Amino acid sequence: MASKAIKRKPYTADIDRSEKQMETIIPDSVREPLLGNRTHESKSERHEPNMQPNLWDGKGQERLGWMHIISTFIAQSVRKIGNALSQFGPLLAKFFSRSCASHGSHDEQTVLLDLSPLQEERLRFLRQRLNVPFDSSSVKHQDALKELWRLAYPSRQLPPLKSDLWKEMGWQNSDPATDFRAGGFMSLENLIYFARNYPDSFHSLLHKAAGKRSEWEYPFAVAGVNISYMLVQMLDLQSGKMGTKVSSQFVQLLREDEMAFDNLFCMAFQMLDAQWLTRQASYMEFNEVLKSMRIQLEQELTIGSISCVQEMPSFRLLKR
Repeated sequence: MASKAIKRKPYTADIDRSEKQMETIIPDSVREPLLGNRTHESKSERHEPNMQPNLWDGKGQERLGWMHIISTFIAQSVRKIGNALSQFGPLLAKFFSRSCASHGSHDEQTVLLDLSPLQEERLRFLRQRLNVPFDSSSVKHQDALKELWRLAYPSRQLPPLKSDLWKEMGWQNSDPATDFRAGGFMSLENLIYFARNYPDSFHSLLHKAAGKRSEWEYPFAVAGVNISYMLVQMLDLQSGKMGTKVSSQFVQLLREDEMAFDNLFCMAFQMLDAQWLTRQASYMEFNEVLKSMRIQLEQELTIGSISCVQEMPSFRLLKR
């Protein structure tokens, strides 16, 4: 999903999806200084019991010896018990933390247990869609790409499947098939759905008609593929866990709208362009704008009881 940076009327632009990874350095452990032993005591500080001389006979020495052995045994036992407790404490804490984590994960999955058969079926169908890669040898996929051109340029002649004219839509090069990659065939379906259901917004974004545009604009088609892939990641659709608040809320939208993902794609695309204009961004800032749009989208998904995409605040940006 990359394209080279181009000027205002895009040939193509390569959106660099690579992100810098921060390097974590673990500091050396800090050793506390040992407490020093007191080796010298003044005579006045030493306790010298006043014993009678008859206590130092054989029996007295034997009794003192046994007392020393017993006291040593008790001291060692107490020390061992203390060490055992100090080791047992972290194990006990770890046990309770795992127990709480297990309980927490169970609570997160209760949302899935409450899904209706209709929701489960729509979620299953959506996952099937995202697992289909774009196949340039498939007649169905070729026809879909041609349909996108007709919707984008209804008055222009359809070019060959490999032509530099595709660059005008914002593909990387003369062969659009090379740009789908992680977005798969569903990203093409998203663009077609956008063009059919919100043609005014679609053509406005395609032709960069709204607002003051940057000299170096983002490429329309490649941006759409990036948005599709971002939504799959945000909604955690590939893992199947749906454990986050955002993904759980999205599943609820499937109750009212089987095309919730496609409608969310259209709104996200419009949100991206709105932030692009507000920030007066240029080509090299695309990834930053995409991340900022994702944060806003997550917030709108979780602000309250939303039953469909049409109830989200930014949906009003779309025009049919």
